[in-house]
Amino acid sequence: MNSSKFSPEEVSAALTQLNQAAAVPWKVVDGALEKVFQFPDFSCAFAFMTRVALLAEKLDHHPEWFNVYGTLRIRLTSHDVGGLSARDFHLAQRIETLPGWLR
Repeated sequence: MNSSKFSPEEVSAALTQLNQAAAVPWKVVDGALEKVFQFPDFSCAFAFMTRVALLAEKLDHHPEWFNVYGTLRIRLTSHDVGGLSARDFHLAQRIETLPGWLR
């Protein structure tokens, strides 16, 4: 997978493509790809985090996240290139394919 930093134009194009089917869009916040997920309770949020953790481990690209009760904020960035890369958008796309019952 391409590990070079995306240009602003590449970020914009990848973000548009990522958000085509997303009910709640991903955003670029302070140079990172970010999305807030809402769940009915902590157990549902934690189940989703577990699925994301297994996926991230498989892809060897790990999110930054913050969780309180049913709210989960996920941030993706490629620290080794100092910004966003294809790896971030690939992981976000895979997160979007997780079953709807987890959200």
